[in-house]
Amino acid sequence: MERIENRIFLIRNQKVILSIDLAELYGVEPRVLIQAVKRNIERFPHDFMFQLTNQEFANLKSQFVTSSWGGLRRAMPYAFTEQDVAMLSSVLHSERAIQVNIAITRAFVKLREMITAHKDLARRLNALEKKYDAQFKVVFDAIRQLMEPPKSKRRRIGFHGENGNS
Repeated sequence: MERIENRIFLIRNQKVILSIDLAELYGVEPRVLIQAVKRNIERFPHDFMFQLTNQEFANLKSQFVTSSWGGLRRAMPYAFTEQDVAMLSSVLHSERAIQVNIAITRAFVKLREMITAHKDLARRLNALEKKYDAQFKVVFDAIRQLMEPPKSKRRRIGFHGENGNS
């Protein structure tokens, strides 16, 4: 599950998994995965699946050292949303594809639950702060600072918390 969660990125305000990573999870070559998608393109609308730009891919590569992303490429990888991943088992026709899709769906659900829990915590903190006003302002400020991820000079693209911000 963690292996899948680490492959979910936030790109163009959508949580996606790259075709490179999906191919590895499914045990197929990236070109085989893309060929299967292109043969069944009506199942993969453009608002759910898109090809990365050179800049988007360069940003990802600079942030995550992954050997499988190295080497020369003819084309940029594709990004698949949760909805597209659900379609992949129907075009790949394998038991492994079905099992991988189940695991990926569970990872997306877990991420949504984490986001919801974080929003709920922030909402509760705001309610407590209003209730106890300035009396505990220092405490609430300290808790908020602890909830914020460390500031990074680089722009992060992957999924890293509420709304994908880090």
